Amino acid sequence: MLGAATRKEITALRDRYPHPRSAILPCLWAVQNEQGFLTVEGMTEVAEILHLVPSEVQAVSTFYSMYFQKPAGAHHVLICVNVSCALRGADDIVGHVERRLACPSGGTTADGAFTWESTVECLGACGGAPAMQVDHHFHENLTPDTVDALLDRLRSVPGAHAGAGATPSGPHPPTAETPPLATAEGPPAGAAPPTERAETPGPRTGTTANPRGPRSRPRRRPRPSPDDL
Repeated sequence: MLGAATRKEITALRDRYPHPRSAILPCLWAVQNEQGFLTVEGMTEVAEILHLVPSEVQAVSTFYSMYFQKPAGAHHVLICVNVSCALRGADDIVGHVERRLACPSGGTTADGAFTWESTVECLGACGGAPAMQVDHHFHENLTPDTVDALLDRLRSVPGAHAGAGATPSGPHPPTAETPPLATAEGPPAGAAPPTERAETPGPRTGTTANPRGPRSRPRRRPRPSPDDL
């Protein structure tokens, strides 16, 4: 059962968009922020509030890798190993993180502090390679020392949520995904959804002017004379 604040947030997100289906992504962030991962019950409640069938919400949750289907660490670490980062030592950073956290890529540390993985997808930080993303924040020009300092600092930072009596787990949601209502696209919360109106042409009562102006005659190309052949 989602908390009252999360249900209120999901309802506000639903009213932000012309179609409730457009709100699935930020609504899933709200659930993961509270529970640490996407439970079947949480996604069912999202579908109920958005007036969708549960399969529509669950299909979205399994398409994107940033949503967790099982409990994860309090902090999520992604290390880019694409070409630019690889050329500047990303593989060494991956090996260092694996030894430091004592778990393989895709795993969660024994204390529940980190879930980390290396990825072949580019993080778009080629100018600062090697780079990593931690809780949707970028860290560039990595060295083993800077990585150690970052991990030590994050161990003292709690997770973004605290489920009902559960150990905090799951990454911080990206703030860019959930802009304030005043700056978000779509109608404000509480506004009536726009009505669709079909335009049906009526009988012509007169000649209307061409908005592009009078049409000019096509220019005729002269026929070649026998002497030109």
